Amino acid sequence: MEQTTVLARFINEDGVDESPSFDLDADINVKDLQKICRTYLQKETDTSYLFFVNDVQIKDSLKKVLEKKHLLKECIVDITYAEQAPFHVRPVTRCTSSIPGHAEAVISASFSPDGRYLASGSGDTTVRLWDVDTETPQFTCKGHKHWVLCIAWSPNGLKLASGCKNGLICIWDPRTGKQIGKALSGHRGWINAISWEPLHRNGACRHIASASKDCTVRVWDVLMGHTLFVLSSHTGSVTCVRWGGNGLIYSGSQDRNIKVFRGSDGVLCRTLKGHAHWVNSIALNTDYVIRTGPFDPRTASFTRPEITDDMGQELAVVALKRYESATSGRPEIMVSGSDDFSMMLWSPEKDSKCIARMTGHHNLINDVKFSPDMRFIATASFDKSIKLWNGKTGKYISSLHGHVQQVYQIAWSGDSRLLVSGSADSTLKVWDMKTYKIMIDLPGHADEIYAVDWSPDGQRVASGGKDKVIKMWRQ
Repeated sequence: MEQTTVLARFINEDGVDESPSFDLDADINVKDLQKICRTYLQKETDTSYLFFVNDVQIKDSLKKVLEKKHLLKECIVDITYAEQAPFHVRPVTRCTSSIPGHAEAVISASFSPDGRYLASGSGDTTVRLWDVDTETPQFTCKGHKHWVLCIAWSPNGLKLASGCKNGLICIWDPRTGKQIGKALSGHRGWINAISWEPLHRNGACRHIASASKDCTVRVWDVLMGHTLFVLSSHTGSVTCVRWGGNGLIYSGSQDRNIKVFRGSDGVLCRTLKGHAHWVNSIALNTDYVIRTGPFDPRTASFTRPEITDDMGQELAVVALKRYESATSGRPEIMVSGSDDFSMMLWSPEKDSKCIARMTGHHNLINDVKFSPDMRFIATASFDKSIKLWNGKTGKYISSLHGHVQQVYQIAWSGDSRLLVSGSADSTLKVWDMKTYKIMIDLPGHADEIYAVDWSPDGQRVASGGKDKVIKMWRQ
């Protein structure tokens, strides 16, 4: 006789029992699981959850997952619940503006932490700032003499750093478009990546780390305009850098290694080895909460509060609370993507051994991103696909197929329910994380899309590429 009920219990993401065991209809769907879970946890009716059994998400009925994992005859089935963001980001559905201005390809595009500004860097040697409300050009920042390869916002949104092929770094004031101080010089190769010290560690937002082709990482004081120290342990071009929330600086290189440095004095803590080819990209599970600093997307609105330079300490306190709430005291997790077609998951604060090697792509990995809720990892590859992985264990979840050329960059919505990707096939695609399928296809660019970003407040997506045009996408 076919089993119709199972003995189950709810556990949280840390494995703690949250309910006594009870009989459940094996055919129960997600909607009914939501009601039961809210009742046990005494949550409001609009609270939404994801449910997993042995890391497999319940999408339709509990029975389908139990049959898949051969758990129908288990004594007790543990159902892990994970609370989703209380706000919903609507999918972008249309292009509201195509804004010309750059004279060469747009290589990078990024919204400020509060969604107030959009910046882009281009092969025409300029950084441009765009008014996101009127969707028009605002400032053209001229100071570089070669391609602008990367840009990075300070976590308070009051400074923008840009690095170019000449090895110079410029700091800009987005409110005026003017350069702050002189260009930071010292690198002997082009700048591949820039990362700011998190706001909760320095309310003044005065320190950045830059990764260069000259095999070094430099830490700068942008107010004084000089190098604090040089991190020179790599033997190949340094391709990516992150400044973590607990004060560590992580750098990936073409020497196949990832280095972990102490941000306060530059001491090398450990070297993470395992990749067989260049490390192209690294991401931390805390990237989103560090990026947004004191700006909580739950309170985002069309009227944004004015931030001033003298609010540093006040903003740092808010940013620290958000960071501690997001991590709950757990160490950061990092994922790295490589030319060896694989990704590796690390706990770099405490260990040099990898948690998991993630394989399945058939070409180099171009971009890796943790979802804002830290539960998922998305990886973009030159094999034309995007893959999803468990953010804690690195287990494979699903593949997203739809692009017909290389996928260059991906960006998550602030509620982790949507993902947008930009490709060499000149289209953006919005993916639904409930079904793991294309929700909306967004053609419009005339050539390859190199840069895509979803505003932290969830209101818009920006994209740019080889056609030299910035496009804004809205609901």
